[in-house]
Amino acid sequence: QVQLVESGGGSVQAGGSLRLSCSASGYTYSTYCMGWFREAPGKEREGVAAIDTDGITSYADSVTGRFTISKDNAKNTLYLQMNSLKPEDTAMYYCAAGCTSTVVAAKTGRYFTSWGEGTQVTVSS
Repeated sequence: QVQLVESGGGSVQAGGSLRLSCSASGYTYSTYCMGWFREAPGKEREGVAAIDTDGITSYADSVTGRFTISKDNAKNTLYLQMNSLKPEDTAMYYCAAGCTSTVVAAKTGRYFTSWGEGTQVTVSS
């Protein structure tokens, strides 16, 4: 079992940037397909991005070109750089691990085996 702890959320104005971090422990970090999904009140879970053990990335259409997922295996840390933020990006963002397909994970936000408690991102207009 892997433990995941997110940080870096906050409140920004539209057009601003934030970088989320996710610290992983309890299992060999580099063997996992990992990603981010988000949940907003009254909305379905939405996939954001995912990255596999070879560093191949996938993104949801809504964030392509604005968000970048990356990982530092030496630090057991996953990142999500978010630029050009929009009010519709407001949500709780969860770091997750254990996916088997980056494309499916990024598009659906599902099929992960572990996830953290989330970090809130609020974007004001």
